[in-house]
Amino acid sequence: MYTVQEFYQNHGKELGLNLVAGSKGLRRKINKPEAQRPGLSLTGETKRFVTARILIVGRQEIDYVSKLNSETKQLRFRDILSPQTPAVIIARNCKPPKELIALCEADKIPLFRHAGSATKLLSRVTFLLLEEFAPTITLHGTLVEIFGVGVLIQGESSVGKSEAALGLIEKGHRLISDDVVRVKKSENSQLIGSGPEITRHLMEIRGIGIVNIAHLYGAVCVRHSKRIDLVVKLEEWDNQHFYDRVGLDQKFITIIDISVPFHLMPLKPGRDIVLLLETIALNHRLKEMGYNSAREFNTKLLEAISHHPSKSKRRTLSESRP
Repeated sequence: MYTVQEFYQNHGKELGLNLVAGSKGLRRKINKPEAQRPGLSLTGETKRFVTARILIVGRQEIDYVSKLNSETKQLRFRDILSPQTPAVIIARNCKPPKELIALCEADKIPLFRHAGSATKLLSRVTFLLLEEFAPTITLHGTLVEIFGVGVLIQGESSVGKSEAALGLIEKGHRLISDDVVRVKKSENSQLIGSGPEITRHLMEIRGIGIVNIAHLYGAVCVRHSKRIDLVVKLEEWDNQHFYDRVGLDQKFITIIDISVPFHLMPLKPGRDIVLLLETIALNHRLKEMGYNSAREFNTKLLEAISHHPSKSKRRTLSESRP
């Protein structure tokens, strides 16, 4: 359940919202991640009007209702407001009609004022609501940015995720979140990873404790969120397991109904995990640019085989000579 109060606390300062009336209704639920302008509904045409959205009233609407008498204003405002209406926002710092203020106070509907244009506010409020309502899960792992690629490092506890991330940060890469990663599915079907605010920029290193990466390495080595481009799982080397040596078949993992490239990285003494993670990220960028080294090698290998006859064929040819 998402309420007007939560939206006001999270985004009120950013949007420049000022509460005018209806403070007792701040606990109203926001059931639809959209905002709308009343438009023609103020003329009485409410057949297709949805009252369960946040209403944004612009200067045009205010200019129109200002020409109506008080009784008609009350009727028109009653038409566009309902018990499901989360809140009303007046744009351009227009003075709210007293009839609207009285109705919002009586029905406990929060009424806000905003200095900017209604058009821009409509887009911004809708975007923020879509972000709040986006499908979200929490994953265990460490999210870093390597050469602009968002890499989610996963694995069992004490396998070395944080140590690998620390090595990457020391080389100039960025930390998004350590240990706990909140993943949201955006409107354009991208996975956006971030960390809880309480642990933002913090990292736990066994034997050292909690360290603040932003303070140790500077703000350039951290960021709040990042798209997850691929997932790398670290595990102890298992001699009984077959590990891919060519990389011809790309594996994927599904997160919130989105397929993400997946790599299984075995660890053993002597392997430079930081260098390997950098190589995975760079190789991913090359694939996005249309170059796949494994496929190129496979193509060249098949061409070489097709252009050179086999030993058995050469032997057959030599035996047929007089």
